[in-house]
Amino acid sequence: MTTAYLNGRFLPLEEARISPMDRGFLFGDGIYEVIPSYDRNMVGFERHMARLASGLAAIAINNPFSVEQWQSMLRELLHANPWSDAAVYLQVTRGTAPVRNHRYPEHCEPTVFAYPFAISPRNPGDATTVTRYSAVTGTDQRWQRCHIKSVALLGNVLHMMEGADRGADEILLFNDADELTEAAACNVFVVINGQVLTPPLDQQKLPGITRNMLIDILRTHGDIPFIERVVTREEVCSADEIWLTSSTKEVVPVTQLDGRMVGDGEPGPFWQKAQRLFDRYRFSV
Repeated sequence: MTTAYLNGRFLPLEEARISPMDRGFLFGDGIYEVIPSYDRNMVGFERHMARLASGLAAIAINNPFSVEQWQSMLRELLHANPWSDAAVYLQVTRGTAPVRNHRYPEHCEPTVFAYPFAISPRNPGDATTVTRYSAVTGTDQRWQRCHIKSVALLGNVLHMMEGADRGADEILLFNDADELTEAAACNVFVVINGQVLTPPLDQQKLPGITRNMLIDILRTHGDIPFIERVVTREEVCSADEIWLTSSTKEVVPVTQLDGRMVGDGEPGPFWQKAQRLFDRYRFSV
């Protein structure tokens, strides 16, 4: 049985109930985070809290908890469930309003919901055990505020299903200028001529926590050449390595793109080195 948290109560997940008048349900009016934990120690907690606070401020929802209160509640939630390795999904919506109206009321009590789910153990950079991902390419048709981690994920869902319908695990997205933005549910890194590249952040991309942690680790602890710059579709399609990053996947290799092998079709040496660094330093950045 999974224990969840909803508006001040810990309760079985199947007993959690939210009003149909909740603006998160009616309008996607809310913000979410997914925080991984290993041995019930949360990874990047303060970074997730900073992004949560930024997202709530961006859509004018008052943060219902202090950082310390979030930490206390989430720790209690993790210990109330059976998994030592788990991710916590947390969502804050604007709350319930008396009528459905695009204009939200001045005073609204936020709805706070969280629940954990099991995740795979950490991968220390072992190319023999890591999951290999396939991807396809497509044109980014989401909204222009992708830097906000909104619960309104229909655009991402449609892109993910587009990839699935084409037999892939993910889809790499490009804007009208054929510049890489991100994937449906991940940030993207590529390796070209011995250099690791990822696009700089703007309103087209989510500031991924794993992305930012990996960048800090590469810059501080690694000897891998790294740069943030615009990456074109042509460069992605001819890259030596492609990586996906997210809180639940961490850093994983794409070994097939649009039905063709990436590099030699195996997790590359740069990925192996980067993943080992990430495994070593994930709790210290």
